[in-house]
Amino acid sequence: MAAVFLGLVTGVVLSLGTDAVLHGLRVFPPWGRPMADGLFVLATSYRTIYSVAASYVAARLAPDRPMGHALVLGLLGVVVTIAGAAATWDRGPEFGPKWYPLALVVLALPCAWLGGWLYRRSAHGRESGQR
Repeated sequence: MAAVFLGLVTGVVLSLGTDAVLHGLRVFPPWGRPMADGLFVLATSYRTIYSVAASYVAARLAPDRPMGHALVLGLLGVVVTIAGAAATWDRGPEFGPKWYPLALVVLALPCAWLGGWLYRRSAHGRESGQR
């Protein structure tokens, strides 16, 4: 399960790092202040890309069953995003619109599958000598 852990770390570091950079550049308002819906669209976009990348990493580092490792990471993402949605629901506008945590829940497994599929596709290309 080290592969799943390293995939998780990849996704968290990329997401929180991008959040920090965007806050530092003042694209996002100061921490704890409400953001416009458009900024949550931006956050959803890069978190989606990073979720695919994290699942790719989990699949790439898996000793066997790469798609299984990617999907375990996706299931972990579902659990964590549900917990986050429950913890922030009705806590105020600084936690964003209701669609944001729901989107993260819904996207977790498809992103994990896509990351695993991209790894499988790239690994197949390497095995057959194609690029």
